[in-house]
Amino acid sequence: MRLIILSALLLSACSGPDASEPTDPQTQGGAIPALEKLWVRDGFSAPEGVAAAPGGGYFISNVAGEGDAKDGEGWVTHISEAGDILEERFVDAMNAPKGMAVLGDVLYVADIDTVRRFQLPGGEALSDVPIDGAKFLNDATAWNGAVYVSDSGMSRVHRIDGEDASVWLESDALAGVNGLLGDGARLLITTMDAGALYAASADATLTTIADGMTDGDGVGVLAGGGYLVSAWRGDIFFVSDEGDVAKILDTREEGVLQNDLSVFGDMVIVPNWLPGTVTAWRVTDPN
Repeated sequence: MRLIILSALLLSACSGPDASEPTDPQTQGGAIPALEKLWVRDGFSAPEGVAAAPGGGYFISNVAGEGDAKDGEGWVTHISEAGDILEERFVDAMNAPKGMAVLGDVLYVADIDTVRRFQLPGGEALSDVPIDGAKFLNDATAWNGAVYVSDSGMSRVHRIDGEDASVWLESDALAGVNGLLGDGARLLITTMDAGALYAASADATLTTIADGMTDGDGVGVLAGGGYLVSAWRGDIFFVSDEGDVAKILDTREEGVLQNDLSVFGDMVIVPNWLPGTVTAWRVTDPN
């Protein structure tokens, strides 16, 4: 499979030089958690996004082709908390589904330039929400009663309210915008160009938490404090509440990509576009 199928490789945002290297876990002060692998499941086709399924388990998006191809080959799989496939094609006939969010009883799926909507629990298709001017819709999250979707190709975050869409935030700082996570009064945002982790307030004011994590993808908040951020080329970082960054996993040599990392309680679920797996981790206390 050619690396051109990777969503981030399709963007010029990902072609620049790496930013400053984060500190290695062995050399940075403070308590840095580790990751304990729980399970790895294969059988997916370019899995990219993950969302918690209201009835239990997780939804996993399968791009199943190139990241910008309108080929109708993408689908969403429903897996159990143990990673077993409950329904391989829970919803299908999409192009290149990536980020997902559940708001109420509706599943929202980012699909290149359209947000697909499906009724839960059965998965019946609802009306699509086309996004004017969108180039590469990527991640999605539910926050403040709406769904927010990143557009990696346009440095934008869109707000979806039912069937209505609008540009909520556009900024040069969001070049290669990727991961989104609603977290209380703030929206967490990762970017690929600067490898930044931002917090945005309800009035769309951006505050930098950390940077230097080039090709930033998914983000999760840890119960014990701090954040996990994945970089799709194969890295997972720990970011302290003070903004210190430490790399805690590097799977580049193995050819395992780390895409839309998401934290659910004590579980960390990461789709691996290559080699077509989903990995579950548990965060462990280094002490």
